[in-house]
Order: sequence, then structure tokens, then C-alpha cells
Amino acid sequence: MSGHTSHQIINGPDGSPLYVLIPYEEYIHPLERPDEEVIIPQGVVDLLLERNSGILRAWREHLGLTQAEVAKRMGVTQSAYAQLEKRRSGLRYSTRVRLAQALGIEPEQLRLDD
Repeated sequence: MSGHTSHQIINGPDGSPLYVLIPYEEYIHPLERPDEEVIIPQGVVDLLLERNSGILRAWREHLGLTQAEVAKRMGVTQSAYAQLEKRRSGLRYSTRVRLAQALGIEPEQLRLDD
């Protein structure tokens, strides 16, 4: 799970846990299971190794996109997108979904940095 996801535990009258509230997005799209195969193209892997960059930058460059193009697809500024690209981990699931949609890939393909 993403490190930034907030869950709430609801305890019963005796103090024992009864329920766990999770964000709706996580309920609708549960996080990937580790046993599921995720395919990362060799070109992305090569960029990761050659430039020691994050998975997001490697995907963007592999797809031949600029930061401005991805930012526009996401509906954010180029500088806001650049900040996401600098992060090495901890993307919220909903952010990963938006990034994946902007890049035309699956959210699971952005989990390498997690």
C-alpha cells in the first residue's frame, strides 16, 4: 500500500477493532498483488539503469513525451508534474492512476519505485 494512504479503525464499545475505513479509490481499485506479473519494456529498464532516474521519468522518455505534454494530459502545471517525477516513492494510488492514464500504461507499471 502507499505510504500516504490514510485508514481509520473504528473500535467497538469494548475497544476492540470492528471496522477499517479505506479511501474509496482503494476500495474500487485495490492495490496490485505481488504475485501478478507486471511487464516493464526493456527500453524503460535501460533508461532506469543508464540514467539512474525514477520509473516515471524512464516511462516518459521511453514514450517520447515531454514533461509539459504529460502535465497537460494530467491537467497540472509542468512544474507540478516535475515534482512528481523527482519523487522516488510514496505516490498515492489515485495519483499513480492519473499518471498511468496520462502515459497510457497500467498503474502497476509505475510501482518499481515503491
